[in-house]
Formats: sequence, structure tokens, C-alpha cells
Amino acid sequence: MHVAGESLILVRYGEDRPENRHYVAIARFLAGVGVRVPTVHFHDEAEGLIVMEDAGDLDLWSFRDASWLERRALYQRTLDEALTLHTRTHLAPGVGSLQTQPVFDAALYRWEQDYFVEHCLGRHFGHTGDVDRTRLHEIAEELAAEPRCLVHRDFQSQNVIVRDGEVCLIDFQGLRPGLAPYDLASLLLDPYVTLSPAEREELLAHYLSGLFGPGRTQDPHFRHLYDLCAMQRLMQALGAYGKLGYVDGRTAFLDHIPTAVRRLDEVLPRIAGMEWLRTVLAHLARTEHR
Repeated sequence: MHVAGESLILVRYGEDRPENRHYVAIARFLAGVGVRVPTVHFHDEAEGLIVMEDAGDLDLWSFRDASWLERRALYQRTLDEALTLHTRTHLAPGVGSLQTQPVFDAALYRWEQDYFVEHCLGRHFGHTGDVDRTRLHEIAEELAAEPRCLVHRDFQSQNVIVRDGEVCLIDFQGLRPGLAPYDLASLLLDPYVTLSPAEREELLAHYLSGLFGPGRTQDPHFRHLYDLCAMQRLMQALGAYGKLGYVDGRTAFLDHIPTAVRRLDEVLPRIAGMEWLRTVLAHLARTEHR
């Protein structure tokens, strides 16, 4: 609908997804600390009604075939929003009363790993052998021990809206305490788009320069966490594709499995103790294409 020349969206939410009740509070909190999100103009909590800015339907994914010059600028703006999210929100007034999703702890990281084993290795590839989770659980504990900030959790190209050369974030109901590298890996290794290794490196360097200061793009500990988080995120995505494709009947998601597996195979050589998974994936991929 249009009011005074502005395009607005009327949303009615139900009780089927409890996080929807917290959308408005999160949106206003994020806007208050400088993260660009659609403006909420009206909220009737009793009726489950929201009137909000129509940010449009042109997302970052829509630019997947644009020139690198154009995409780079949009990705850099997106990463600037991520930097604001990661560095300002956990220190902002009111953050303690914000209703976010459960914290990224060792149990949640293990759940992502199990999700991958069940729905990707098992359901998609038909892997029936035992999976030694010892190293995976060590990684879950390592990530859970790191200091947390607030993260988007589903920070991928279809959750970034582009309008007039600027970007804003949507679908942030999954906001929770976690690790910034998880969001970065979600965006830079997004199976829905193709970024070359050089392009990913350039974008990661842009974020790190904003985080640590101009020119500082080689923080070994951050890079290590980025690789671990990349593995976790890709496992989560692969588990989701398998579950959505086979259990929910949304078979289009199965088309993204080969790309996500290739992304995972790029990351695994940089993680000690994960050689076994590279071997398993290589064997399953060969078997699948016979």
C-alpha cells in the first residue's frame, strides 16, 4: 500500500513462529545502533499487525551476474552493516532485555554437525558408515569458548535488500549471540552465488580493515575462526538442503548441494583433523556420479 507517496507493507504474523513476536523490538533496536533495516511505522502486538517500510524486492542475489566492480561496492556496503551489527549491538543500551534466539553454544554447533550428517551424508548421499564426531565436538567446544557478539545467523545474499545503491538487512529474526566469522562465512561462501577466491579474500580484507584498522587484514586467530565457522555454516546449509529437499518436498534446494559441497571441500584442508571428511565426501561424490 502507498501512504503519502511512501510504499508500505502490512504484515500479520501468527503464533506458529515465536520469533515473529520479537521482530519489531529487534528491528527498532538494530536501527537505533545504526544497522540499516526496514523502518517499522506501526505495531499492534495484540492483533499481530505490523506496518513497515517496503524496502523492495531487489536483493544482493539479483546482482550475481553483475560486474565485479558493481558487486564489490554492494558487498562492501553489506559488510559495513555487518561490522556495525557485530561491534555496536552487544554494547548498546537495552541489549540485555532484547529477546534473541538461543545463544550459539557447543550444543548448537553439535546440532548443526548432526544435521549435516543426517540429512546430507545420510539422506542425500546414502552414507551408512559410522561418523567419528570426536574432532567435530572439539571444534564445537572451541567455538563456544570464544567471546560472542550479536550475529544475523542467516547472512546470505537473499537477506540483503538493495535500493538506490544502499543495502539493508532483512529476516533477522534469527539474531543471537554468536561469532562474527559465522556471518562472514555465510555471505562469502553463500552457495546461491559465485565469488572467486580472490573476490572473497578482497571482501574479507575489507571487513578486517574495518574491524582492526586500515591495512590490518591478516589476523591469524580470526582467520582460524573464520574457517571453523565456514565449516559449520556449510554443514548447516547442506543439512537444510537435504531436509528441505527430501523431507519437505522442496526439491529445488537439492540443486545447491554440489556447490555447497565444493565450498566445504575448499575449507576443510585448512582445518586440522578433518581429513576424514574430505575422504568421505570425495568417495560419496564419485559414487553418486557413477
